[in-house]
Amino acid sequence: MSIAMDAQCIQCTLRRNIELVGPLGTVEKTTAFTRALMELILKTPAEASSPSLGPGISDLLHDMYGIPLDRFREEKEQSNRFVLERLEGIRARVENTADPIFTGLQFAILGNYLDFSALQGQVDFGKLDEMLDSALEMELDPEAYRAFLADLEAGSHLLYLTDNAGEIGFDRILAEEIHKKYPRLQITFCVRGEVTVNDATREDAKLVGIPFPVIDNGNRVGGTDLNLLSEEARQALRQADVILAKGMGNAETMLGCGYNVYYAFLIKCPRFVERFQKPMLTPMLLRE
Repeated sequence: MSIAMDAQCIQCTLRRNIELVGPLGTVEKTTAFTRALMELILKTPAEASSPSLGPGISDLLHDMYGIPLDRFREEKEQSNRFVLERLEGIRARVENTADPIFTGLQFAILGNYLDFSALQGQVDFGKLDEMLDSALEMELDPEAYRAFLADLEAGSHLLYLTDNAGEIGFDRILAEEIHKKYPRLQITFCVRGEVTVNDATREDAKLVGIPFPVIDNGNRVGGTDLNLLSEEARQALRQADVILAKGMGNAETMLGCGYNVYYAFLIKCPRFVERFQKPMLTPMLLRE
């Protein structure tokens, strides 16, 4: 269950965090931080996924450098504002297509670009606007999509596992289109339980106007670690006929879980490039 960290993940974690703290202090302090980070990695179970390191790394950055646990607050606010300013225009584009659910899924996957942690220093709102302009050109696995629609048709509960702030606004549009076509289907959104990089929390769900019940996962791992879920989230997972899991973090922590999960994300790391033999920023729709 989940994608365990390998040498590539560990190397990437070390490199990215050393690059982050390098300009913030002396070489000696960077070395001390690196040793502490290596200790954290060594204490992590071998079967753990990369997102499981997130809380420990955030604490380490806070304790050694005073970096706020909510260090991406400004980026989250910018992302939510970006999406809210475009919400009505995107909704109109979605509604005016032959298959609004598919179109909504295209936009929702593009929203996964708003990842200031994975795409460290590379997120560009202008580039995202360009991507949104060509959203309807996106190709997704047709077999996975047909199965997704069939499960929505037959199911009674959809659990929507969110990822990033801002992105959750695109998720709202997709979920609304699903609700229009399958009004009997109960939809529940699940966000992170605490501040986790720039991931969506209850605050972000409220800000973008999610019109469905919202629960949280009860922790601050940037994914869905089944061992750490709140009882409410655990029960929602069991009751769901269909689960839509957005983002690589959810895929990393859930792949192989056995639930009826559809993973929707952009490829944003070398390991996923290698695993799926697809280039960076390729949109993906996978069925568990």
